[in-house]
Amino acid sequence: MPPSLRRLSFLTPGVQRQRQPLLLAATYRAFIAHTHFGILERQPPTLFEIIFLGTSASAPSVRRNLPAQVIKHDEYRFLVDCGEGTQRQILQSGLGFKRLNRILITHAHLDHILGLAGLLSTLMRWETMEEMEIYGGAGSLDRIRDLLYGVVLRGGTPPMPLHLIPIRSGVFFKDADFSISAFPVHHRGSDSFGYLFEQKGRRPFLPEKAEELQIPPGPWRRELAAGGEVTLPDGRRIAPEMVLGEFRPGIRLVNVGDTGETRSLEPVCHDADALIIESTYMESEADLARQFSHLTARQAAELAARAGVKKLFLTHISRRYREKDILQEAQAIFPDTVVARDFDSFIVKREEEALPPQPSAG
Repeated sequence: MPPSLRRLSFLTPGVQRQRQPLLLAATYRAFIAHTHFGILERQPPTLFEIIFLGTSASAPSVRRNLPAQVIKHDEYRFLVDCGEGTQRQILQSGLGFKRLNRILITHAHLDHILGLAGLLSTLMRWETMEEMEIYGGAGSLDRIRDLLYGVVLRGGTPPMPLHLIPIRSGVFFKDADFSISAFPVHHRGSDSFGYLFEQKGRRPFLPEKAEELQIPPGPWRRELAAGGEVTLPDGRRIAPEMVLGEFRPGIRLVNVGDTGETRSLEPVCHDADALIIESTYMESEADLARQFSHLTARQAAELAARAGVKKLFLTHISRRYREKDILQEAQAIFPDTVVARDFDSFIVKREEEALPPQPSAG
């Protein structure tokens, strides 16, 4: 079956899964045309998209490449980790390199950073990018600096301004409607961080209230949705409180990476809409998981259950296990679990109310 016709299924009311994501663009556009997200181009986006480029643990397998994901929100694209072969995964997925100029590193183990060398080498020869930003702990960036400047560049100059930006716990990236925070993760003494992608909360516009008040479509409704007061053509003054609902927190997407324990992660994972976390071992080999500071599928699921997570995505999958066995172990504890595969794409969203439409052109 051609990739563009592959099955698209809904996992929950808020999460959509698809294969070869960018080849399904027409299908996705048809989907949003039948939901309230038809106004996404006119209002702040109310979703994150996760694209798994590599889901294997430590070494690649026949079907899984080394760790890498892309997180998309509006025009922003963030590459989280960059295992060996990531540049090929980017091309094969259809994503391409455009606007993929921010890279977040969870830690500096080689299966998470070696792809940076090939990526930079390709950008030097074939691609044009205004600048590149690589975020990570100070220790991770030291190793990345050795890799890029000592091996790839060898005294040469990067093809674009290359910024290695050390991070600490807290917000390090902020836009008008979302932010990214770093939080510490414990993994074999490495300088490890996880990332929280958090949409800004808002009060939803209630079109039925606007109809009751006979507010005409157009700029008045848009101004009210933005929180402003308006004066209608008939002279009435309408305050935003008259047409806005209760405050709703924004979507929260947590990306942990590798970790050997979960208790410290409960606060940041609390009520998250989606959690991406490793599942290197199964419970039958919990001793090995503890020895190498990794998780079992059961431990990841127990974290999701304790923290009240909406959806759990398992990655960093070992070749030693069958996917269905990993899934069975996790779903026995937390049913809303998915074992991610390379080129899986998921839309993490919430059901939203309609927002005031733009007037039609002409």
